[in-house]
This record gives sequence, C-alpha cells and structure tokens, in this order.
Amino acid sequence: MTYYGSKELAESFRTVRKNTIVIAEEIPEQHYGFRAAPETRTVAQTLVHIAAIQKLPEQIHAIERRSTLEGFDFPGMMQRLLAEEQKPRDKSQIIALLRDDGERWAKWLESQSDDFLAERVQMPAMIGGGSKTRFEMLLSSKEHEMHHRAQLMLMERMLGMVPHLTRQMQERMAASTSSRATA
Repeated sequence: MTYYGSKELAESFRTVRKNTIVIAEEIPEQHYGFRAAPETRTVAQTLVHIAAIQKLPEQIHAIERRSTLEGFDFPGMMQRLLAEEQKPRDKSQIIALLRDDGERWAKWLESQSDDFLAERVQMPAMIGGGSKTRFEMLLSSKEHEMHHRAQLMLMERMLGMVPHLTRQMQERMAASTSSRATA
C-alpha cells in the first residue's frame, strides 16, 4: 500500500495552486508590472511562468511519455515557455490561465496509476545521468510552483501587503490566545 499516490499528488497540487490563485487575486492589477529587482520577473510574468511551466512535465510525461530525457529539446521548450511569459495578459486572463491549466493538470495527475508513477526516467548524462521516478519528477513540479509562490509572497510584502497565509496563521494564533484567556 502506498500512502501518497496520484490522488494525493493531485490534491496537494490543487492546494498549492489554490494558494497561488489567492495571491494573484489579492495583488492589485496596477502592481502586476512590479518587479522586486532589475532582471527579475514581474508579478505578471511570475504568475504566467507558474502556469506555463507545467507544460514541461506535461510534454515529458503525458504527451511523449519519455523513458529518457536524453535528446529532449530543453532549450527549445524553455524558449517557448519564456515567450509565453512575455505575452501581454490582463489580471483576469492570468487568473483564468492559472485556474484552467491547473485543474486540467490536476485531473491528469489523479488519473495516473501507481505503476506509471513508479516508472523510472533516465536523466541526461550532461547532468550526471541516473534516473528518477515519474512520481519524484511530478512532485518536483509542485515544489517549483511553491518556490515561485514564495517569491510572490515576498513581492506582496514589498508592496505593503500581508500574504493571506500569514493572515490566516495570525488569525489562528489570535483565536488560540483568546480561547486560552477565556478558559
């Protein structure tokens, strides 16, 4: 018996994406052009990057079902994904992209078998070779989104906003303190 299969992977991805969407909704559209430092992505570019980068594991695992990454055109794929980040989109279009592509990806994830998740994919020699399970590779795409969501939370702070996860934690702490005081 496994404790973490495709259904759990999909649900954890949905949780991560839900929190990314809350951030996208809370940042005012006039701040979508904000960048934390020169040569970094804007808020809008970061959000589109989060949505678009899922096309990489989709290409590898869902479309091509590759057993090796030798010969995979990473530079070409990355150029296409970077071009997506540069396309002008308004806030509502970006949120729809995050929501629609995220749910489509989560449905695909939850439909995969344990056998599929256990398959090993050979890594290219240029990065040391070896292999990883599809599960590990698919889980890393969720971790990648969390990395960029942390950047967005820092940008929220720089814009004078308190991120929703911080507010929720503060509310739980206040409620806990209040209930102890009345007990």
